[in-house]
Amino acid sequence: MMYAGKMVRGLSVVESYMLLNREKLTNDEVFLACVLGWCIEWLQAYLLVHDDIMDDSYTRRGHSSWFRLPEVGMVAVNDADILRSHIPIILKKHFKGKAYYVNLLELFNEVDFQTVSGQMIDSITKAAGENNLSKYSLSACRRIFQYKAAYYTVYLPVACALLMLGANLDDHDQLKYILIEIDIYTQVQDDYLDAFGDPNLVGKAGLDIENSKCSWLFVKALELANEEQKKILHENYGIKDPARVAKVKELYHTLNLQGVYEDYENKTYEEFSKSIEAQPSKAIQGVLKYVLDKFYKRIK
Repeated sequence: MMYAGKMVRGLSVVESYMLLNREKLTNDEVFLACVLGWCIEWLQAYLLVHDDIMDDSYTRRGHSSWFRLPEVGMVAVNDADILRSHIPIILKKHFKGKAYYVNLLELFNEVDFQTVSGQMIDSITKAAGENNLSKYSLSACRRIFQYKAAYYTVYLPVACALLMLGANLDDHDQLKYILIEIDIYTQVQDDYLDAFGDPNLVGKAGLDIENSKCSWLFVKALELANEEQKKILHENYGIKDPARVAKVKELYHTLNLQGVYEDYENKTYEEFSKSIEAQPSKAIQGVLKYVLDKFYKRIK
């Protein structure tokens, strides 16, 4: 069976719609917002099943990854595709006839394309890094973060709410930019939690080090390390051996990457707060504050 997550994305559709509407919602409006929220959760589930297979993950949400169940195996690929195929069916059932129906279809298709493109960029970058770890950089991290998760995690729920209100998404480029920047910040959080988080709270064991991921932590370590420490990184990163992983984590502690991350997080929050306050619309400010506060200082 599949296990429920925090459902942040799905709930964000309803919350964003309420904050943007500023009027008492009808039961039908709440229902439709919930339907869109579930469509995003379906999208998330499909992407995570594929992601666990590609990352060779052992756990997800505190349980065995779906494809690792003996009775499932690689049938999980088709299971994920079935989850994805539900989305247009659900949208057609509940939104056909709405003025924004086609826009919803295009939005989900665009976000799906952006996300799988990010997965491809992640895989290509990892392949290059396995031969030469110095190819990993903050710009490479940012490119992966932007496409792999930024569009569907933070932007998609708000975009769905805007479409329900009859908005033209092209008129909200600044909002989209800030939302994607917030999600890039959440991806840095994920990299941090992979090494320093509690697996019981995060819901999965961190594998970025042994999987040779282009991780924010690794790139920062390369920036801060001396030549001897860089040698330790190059000799131990990307090797599936607990002793090698422990050496990398020990170096992370030596370089005080926890403190580096905390400084980054605090500075980033301040910058976001200024950008949000500069928005002319109080409703937009409210949505952005809601999104930012939901992720700031999270531990899982």
